[in-house]
Amino acid sequence: MATKPPASDPAQDAPRVTAPQHAAAGLPAVGHSLRVAQRQMGVRRTALTLLRVNQKDGFDCPGCAWPEGDKRHTAEFCENGAKAVAEEATLRRVGPDFFAAHSVADLAGRSGYWLGQQGRLTQPMHLAEGATHYTPVSWDEAFRVIAEELTALGSPDEAVFYTSGRTSNEAAFLYQLFAREFGTNNLPDCSNMCHESSGSALSETIGVGKGSVSLEDLHGADLIIVAGQNPGTNHPRMLSALEKAKAGGAKIISVNPLPEAGLERFKNPQTPKGLTSGTALTDLFLQVRIGGDQALFRLLNKLILETGGALDESFIAEHTHGFEDFAKAARDADWEETLAATGLGRADVEAALRLVLASERTIVCWAMGLTQHKHSVPTIREIVNFLLLRGNIGRPGAGVCPVRGHSNVQGDRTMGIFERPAPAFLDALEREFGFAPPRAHGYDVVRAIRALRDGKAKVFLAMGGNFVAASPDTEVTEAAMRRARLTVHVSTKLNRSHVVTGARALILPTLGRTERDVQAGGEQFVTVEDSMGMVHASRGRLAPASPTLLSEPAIVARLARAVLPASPLPWEEFAADYGRVRDSVARVVPGFEDFNARVAHPGGFALPHAPRDERRFPTATGKANFTAAPVEFPHLPAGRLLLQTLRSHDQYNTTIYGLDDRYRGITNGRRVVLVHPEDATALGYEDGAYVDLVSEWRDGSERRAPRFRVVHYPTARGCAAAYYPETNVLVPLDATADTSNTPASKSLVVRLEPAGAQAPAD
Repeated sequence: MATKPPASDPAQDAPRVTAPQHAAAGLPAVGHSLRVAQRQMGVRRTALTLLRVNQKDGFDCPGCAWPEGDKRHTAEFCENGAKAVAEEATLRRVGPDFFAAHSVADLAGRSGYWLGQQGRLTQPMHLAEGATHYTPVSWDEAFRVIAEELTALGSPDEAVFYTSGRTSNEAAFLYQLFAREFGTNNLPDCSNMCHESSGSALSETIGVGKGSVSLEDLHGADLIIVAGQNPGTNHPRMLSALEKAKAGGAKIISVNPLPEAGLERFKNPQTPKGLTSGTALTDLFLQVRIGGDQALFRLLNKLILETGGALDESFIAEHTHGFEDFAKAARDADWEETLAATGLGRADVEAALRLVLASERTIVCWAMGLTQHKHSVPTIREIVNFLLLRGNIGRPGAGVCPVRGHSNVQGDRTMGIFERPAPAFLDALEREFGFAPPRAHGYDVVRAIRALRDGKAKVFLAMGGNFVAASPDTEVTEAAMRRARLTVHVSTKLNRSHVVTGARALILPTLGRTERDVQAGGEQFVTVEDSMGMVHASRGRLAPASPTLLSEPAIVARLARAVLPASPLPWEEFAADYGRVRDSVARVVPGFEDFNARVAHPGGFALPHAPRDERRFPTATGKANFTAAPVEFPHLPAGRLLLQTLRSHDQYNTTIYGLDDRYRGITNGRRVVLVHPEDATALGYEDGAYVDLVSEWRDGSERRAPRFRVVHYPTARGCAAAYYPETNVLVPLDATADTSNTPASKSLVVRLEPAGAQAPAD
């Protein structure tokens, strides 16, 4: 039976800590999934909904972007996918009565967990200037308010149009089209905060800013290196692919500052073995120091170059550029200094080399542990160097595999959600729609926050997401948002961004993935692109949470008409029939030719990828580019730790499902900091001590996150970890990756102070 939402925030003052686990999934994951789903949906709705997740005639999971194979299980979802679906398909509702009972100030004092647990939004809500409470508003009035504020701007560039990775291809295409017809490229998105570093590095080196492998490649690899990624929590269905690869003889190297249960052993609940012993996944665990990944791959490259017969010389000669400069830099690398940056021993690196040399087909997978450092782009370039040396791009079972997070974050970028669009894309838009799109680059996430802070941006619209909680430098971000004239959020559920507002604010409730979408042209479906470039349909089946809800494409189309009443674009037709949107996508975006016919095929279709498909590299040189960047790594002052922010097992991005982190042994609390026992002891902190985390930035400024419980944990020496978004307050807005401008949330220099020891302000 479904349960009511919590009436008050649960206490998190005394989290319980036990030993971390050494296996993921199994029966505990099944039981936990079903309990969470039943609390939100009830028994019957749970069964009807979960059996449609990721099916060819069902809906795409609103969680991660991991792909599905052609053959689907009856239960094609993971524990965290079940939680994501349950929160969207919940029977709990947040209507006008809720907002009448809770002022914005009251809601601002609640945790993100409590806000998210209240249920689905049911009606557009307006916070008038000077008001204390949101009040219900009609859709027409909501669009009128937005049009009033947008048309009053001195320039279209004073508006910011943010996109979350849950947004469908159709909605994203319409959203960027509206923003550009309005006159701006201010289209920041969640990619700016996660895999922008991957796109920047891969576009330069192989010519395509996406991964080059398929599920079949993973299954057929000899060696898979998983670096800076925790699939057991963040992409649990990936464990099935790794298990299948192991069954085919693959070896797996895990590179991470923390041991993670999912990479140690996977208990697949869909197999008899998974219900007992499970499958050991990792053959070699390299417990790298935070930020030491570039140094590790530089050492591997140095050793490969020194090993006779290890290079794919014909591939290098025919398909690459810049080899000599790279090879000199790798050969000249100082062994001891570079090794020290990794935190590993020489024997560890040599053990990895043996597995590399024994492999004819190697894949490197990575996620945020590599992309959120100052030197993330050079790190990923070094991985490309590593793969190019032995010809491991453009052949089966080999390649680059940046594992994307949110379910359509890659598709949104493909549809044109990008502040720095390619001229060819803008040319195609102009041919299709007959207006001249703006050419000047817009704001990414960090630049958008600065613009809001400095009064250069005055209206903020978000298509999904939880911008305030996801962004760095929480106090700066919240102050920036409060300077806006208007903040607008298209959302399914309540979150922190709804209570940190501009002078005026709107919440626009929308359909979820699980829900039936009926427009004037009949029942509709949307499409998404997974992490490996497969595009497929998603069809919701549940009745909408409220008859008042509009779909994302309908919201964009009606907003565009309200703001641009004389627009010649067929906004009403787009809203009535998403096939019309796909027809335009087919003429604008390469690879989507005959979109409607191809997506009608069960399972969808693969987008072209020149390096993978034909070993053609559309770079500036026409070849795959070796690069020769100097090795960088964080330098740690005495008495300090390197902190990485990470997720618990009970969250997805900024959505908090619960207060436990089962695999790491944490129960009933999120304000914990994981520190190696020897480091904690040297700093004078026993397990269970309470500390403030204080980050130190190069300009001398400090940021504080108060009262975290110290947990003695087997992290790499000198390193620590704590959950975001609670620790985003510690990330300076100016601490970003070179080239990509991604917040550097994974290598923060912090000191620990006894909780409450800060001197009072004068």
